[in-house]
Amino acid sequence: MKTAISIPDDVFLAAEDHARREGLSRSDLYARALRMYLARIDQAEVTRRLNEVYDSESSDLDPVLKAHQARIVGADEW
Repeated sequence: MKTAISIPDDVFLAAEDHARREGLSRSDLYARALRMYLARIDQAEVTRRLNEVYDSESSDLDPVLKAHQARIVGADEW
């Protein structure tokens, strides 16, 4: 997909320099950057939703499971 965007000159020049040093085309650089940004946003959304759940629900392990885990790893108590 072709698109036209506007970005600040300093960002454009830094991106051009980075792409040249890494041997990437401008398209490859921008596509990689967007993928990384979108993955980070997705992770942040998952974290936000988990935080909402654990604000109202306990995250403590069941005491029986906790005891079994401690026994398996040789710890007296966690």
